[in-house]
Amino acid sequence: MNKGTRPDQFFETDTAVAKRERQAAKAGNTNGSPIALKSKILGAIADPSNPSSVLVAESSGSVRRVNVETGDIKQVYKGPTAPVTCVAVGGSGNQTIFAGSWDKDIWSWNVASKAVGRKFSGHSDFVKAIVCTQLSGKDILISGGADKKIMVWDIETGKRLHVIQDQVVSMMAIQDLAIDPERSSADEMVLASASSDPHIRRWRISLGSVEQIAEDAPEAPGTTRPTILEHETTVYKLAFDIHGDEADLWTASGDGSAKCLSRAKGFTADDAINHGDHVRALAFTEQWLVTAGRDEDVKVWDRATGKLYCALEGHYDEVTDLVNLAGSPGVGTRLVSVSIDGTVRVWSLDKGALDKFIQEQEDKANGVEKAAVVEKAPEGLMTTEEEDELAALMEED
Repeated sequence: MNKGTRPDQFFETDTAVAKRERQAAKAGNTNGSPIALKSKILGAIADPSNPSSVLVAESSGSVRRVNVETGDIKQVYKGPTAPVTCVAVGGSGNQTIFAGSWDKDIWSWNVASKAVGRKFSGHSDFVKAIVCTQLSGKDILISGGADKKIMVWDIETGKRLHVIQDQVVSMMAIQDLAIDPERSSADEMVLASASSDPHIRRWRISLGSVEQIAEDAPEAPGTTRPTILEHETTVYKLAFDIHGDEADLWTASGDGSAKCLSRAKGFTADDAINHGDHVRALAFTEQWLVTAGRDEDVKVWDRATGKLYCALEGHYDEVTDLVNLAGSPGVGTRLVSVSIDGTVRVWSLDKGALDKFIQEQEDKANGVEKAAVVEKAPEGLMTTEEEDELAALMEED
């Protein structure tokens, strides 16, 4: 007897059946010009070597270069046998790709040759976030894990320089890391970290020292607070928004909101967007704020009014990351979204293109457009046990 692997061959709740059928019905849509991969996509970054490409972290255990203009997906960096959760590019001349994995290691590859390089081993649980920078002329890798630790590495030697944990407020699994461009210098950087608890922490790091930064407490002048606490639950994403001489901090949270934390106001919330469900990813331009997450839609908000301008419907499972790419002539800024559904989608953030999408959706709702062909969602490359583990990881640590 053949062993069943399809979801409908197992006992399912009515909710699970409804979700599977809804996803299958949405899978055939072509919004965002989907590029389909054979595994779930857990993260993405812009490819510094090609303005039309992104590097994606796949649950199949690889990093893949995806060209959103040509659809080319052939360049793959392989090695891990467990899902890859995050990716970064750094080292001398940005010639090394780094990837954090469920196997607790950080893998590296030469960009050009795709040869596997050094593995950075030290975390005792999933590696969930990585960033690259320089300190005092040294190429530095910073990683955050489900083991509640942040580690700072010398890329050239592989030496671990620091292991960082909060000694005041107990820290949970690290979700994201972001370098503060306004407060960092050649010899010292300020790092912001987000975790499965609602606290955001900032760290002052040099080659020889680490210091946790206590924040001024606006509600009690003359006092400080050990962390930034503006959300109710997990903070999934951090991004600094540079404008003029200042860089405020945007955050995305499992409480369903994205917030702008004003530096001038001691990193308290100056603006908030109610996305409506877990917000996993965010991106922004001067005109728009974009949020996405568990409800599958990519939502574009007018930053001037704070109102929802457009909901880009296309994905049929959780959206895990958003990446801004330079626009081609006549298109404007492009936004790439990636998802657990295994697709990479690209959207124009030009106002005219958004208005056209809104009109098309209205026409479809009014029966102007022909019924879309329903196709079954492509199946991933993970076992049932791995699917369950991934679902648990994406929910909450």
